[in-house]
Amino acid sequence: MIKNETDIDVAGLIGQEEGNSAEVNKAELEKQLQEKLLQLSQLKHTHSMEHATLQLDIAEILTALDRKEKAWTLAREAFETALKNESWQEAVEACNVLYQAEQPESIPALGMGVWLAVTFPINPELTYAMLDHVVDETPKHADGAALAAVTARYVIDIRADDAKHEGQSQLANHLIARVAERHSNVQDQQALNAWMDKLELRDPQVFLPRLSMVIGAIVGDTWWFDRNAIRSKLPD
Repeated sequence: MIKNETDIDVAGLIGQEEGNSAEVNKAELEKQLQEKLLQLSQLKHTHSMEHATLQLDIAEILTALDRKEKAWTLAREAFETALKNESWQEAVEACNVLYQAEQPESIPALGMGVWLAVTFPINPELTYAMLDHVVDETPKHADGAALAAVTARYVIDIRADDAKHEGQSQLANHLIARVAERHSNVQDQQALNAWMDKLELRDPQVFLPRLSMVIGAIVGDTWWFDRNAIRSKLPD
């Protein structure tokens, strides 16, 4: 008979529930992994986008299972296939997985993904996610985070569907406000306006070239593609 609530090991029960949930989730991921691997083995064209998409799906699962080296290998192959097929959305998705794989070249992969995401008219939500990663990786007093945040808002303004524009704009605005607060302790709209003017964050012809310089510093000499050749493939 339970006499009072102190007889119940609440913390132990919560820990057990979390442990059971984690085991169930891992088992489900393992099941998904085996299904995707089977699908991959049945594909004949190993350089097709269908093959690359499956590789990315598997890499994401492997990352969730903390098998990040294997995830990197698959995502890197998928990136090359996407690049050859001029599938820019998938190339950026591959860079996103490569960044999350936390390998020695993950930061350069992030930079290349951001360059592609800003250069080509891909899904603005993915572009936002990549720029948000840049914010996370940038020291709080560096201007790079501000450039990434304002570029996220700019991309949403020119690419987002009308139905999604308001919600995505709010996300970008929150990102800008968060960066401004940590960069210069900005607390209100007046201070935010002054901060944006001081850092010249209103004109894309000013902040986009500056972001390009930040990306160049992130990637260094590790570029996996010729940017000039890629630019020539931009839609008119």
